[in-house]
Amino acid sequence: MSASADLNTRPDPDQVLVDIADYVCDYEIDSKEAYDTARNCLMDSLGCGLLALRYPECRKLLGPLVEGTVVPNGVRVPGTQFRLDPVKAAWDIGCVIRWLDYNDTWLAAEWGHPSDNLGAILAVADYLSQRRAAAGEPPLLMRDVLTAMIKAHEIQGVIALENSFNRVGLCHVLLVRVASAAVATWMLGGSKQQVIDALSQAWLDGSSLRTYRHAPNTGSRKSWAAGDATSRAVRLADLTLRGEIGYPSVLSVPTWGFYDVSFKGKEFKFSMPYGSYVMENILFKISYPAEFHAQTAVEAALKLHPAIKDRLGEIDRIVMHTHESALRIISKVGPLNNPADRDHCLQYMTAVALGFGALTADHYEDAFHAAHPVIDELREKMEIHEEPRYTNEYLQPNKRSIANSIKIWFKDGSCTDRVEVEYPVGHRRRRKEGIPLLEAKFKANLATCFPSTRCEEIYNLCKDQNALEQTPVHDFMTMLVI
Repeated sequence: MSASADLNTRPDPDQVLVDIADYVCDYEIDSKEAYDTARNCLMDSLGCGLLALRYPECRKLLGPLVEGTVVPNGVRVPGTQFRLDPVKAAWDIGCVIRWLDYNDTWLAAEWGHPSDNLGAILAVADYLSQRRAAAGEPPLLMRDVLTAMIKAHEIQGVIALENSFNRVGLCHVLLVRVASAAVATWMLGGSKQQVIDALSQAWLDGSSLRTYRHAPNTGSRKSWAAGDATSRAVRLADLTLRGEIGYPSVLSVPTWGFYDVSFKGKEFKFSMPYGSYVMENILFKISYPAEFHAQTAVEAALKLHPAIKDRLGEIDRIVMHTHESALRIISKVGPLNNPADRDHCLQYMTAVALGFGALTADHYEDAFHAAHPVIDELREKMEIHEEPRYTNEYLQPNKRSIANSIKIWFKDGSCTDRVEVEYPVGHRRRRKEGIPLLEAKFKANLATCFPSTRCEEIYNLCKDQNALEQTPVHDFMTMLVI
């Protein structure tokens, strides 16, 4: 045998793949809080998608690749009349949910938006439910959707706790593809081995670079990248169920595996087993369509707005303290070239809130920015500093704060109080305060697409945990067709 020949003995699957497959196929969710939070997450995610349909740049990306395509048992895309194959439907649903950067968030060593997985989950569930009903079989229920959401959230979030993909330049949507591939394969009836195989395919794809999320290249791809990832997961699940083999040491094989190629030779680390922790602790973007590391900065700015709104021209400097992740990801100076650039700029979001007492998706549009030069004037007066305590408590499992503070100095030497907000209204610590606001947000978003009677019908069903869970998926999706 040649000394340089590779040993071609097929290995056992990497333990990371096995652990995910065991969890998806065998773990029973018994957390009432997780199901209740998943219901709220479903409402919020759908509402974000409906609101995004107001924007032509989002709508132009939706629909079949070939106009006029007819798909029997086609998946419905909420807020539209499209009936699509599950792969394109997952793309569209994931795209609209993420478009405005307004859906839920998970922050740890890696961050991301676990409700992005709903693209795959709803697409597969609607397709299966329609097919079963047509064959006279029991359809999938919305409880099945909530279960799949909890599991997808958990996979994405637990991997993210200790493993930073952004520090090696990779985009967090990789974890959407991984979580969606596992859950979609399971929903489609795949065996545990097939879940392992589909997971290996998901890791083989590597990941897109984070280039489109950062200056000087920030662009709208960040609004559809998650839809692309969750759609790819459905395709990989389908390929696996058609008999495509897996690649068991996709992560660990020397030279050619994910660890060596994409993760600087390091293995993944895990601090907890899979359960329902992530859904229970998910962060909701309730008040502002803003990158989550800026949520508390915007809240602090709104508290300061009444005291400074008539003194904007008198401001000498704006001193902000934040956590390291915000500094690294969304602190920008210089020109901002498009809405995607602006909703990922800490200074821009804060300036709008200070100057106008509000922050909506419309505030990122080119026309608004061009009409209000005061925004850039305020940006130029900002000093951004890291607060070590904020950075430390951002990563502490019992806190996971996302803190920011602002203090404003005027040209006459006077100043405001230092306003600090450590936990955004969407944090688990503020659930009692936040859920009524989330429900109001959902009602407002429903009203952008549906007549009042339909809005009430959808809202009342989504508010009723038991009724929603027992609703067939295809009936629920029918309610969301315009």
